[in-house]
Amino acid sequence: MSELIIGMGEAERAELADLADATGQSVEEAVLAAVRGWVRGERERAGGEAGRLAGRHAGLLRRLGE
Repeated sequence: MSELIIGMGEAERAELADLADATGQSVEEAVLAAVRGWVRGERERAGGEAGRLAGRHAGLLRRLGE
């Protein structure tokens, strides 16, 4: 596993620690869950956009494949 270091203000760090504690997680677990959620959401958004563009330009894509 690799590490990622991010800068965070003291107020953000304290809020994160409080929320992690309230949910029974470590700060690291809470951050990893947040990153995974963001990645999943962005992947879905990008996939939807790619599908929309492919549908919109289906004729062009078909011609390019010939």
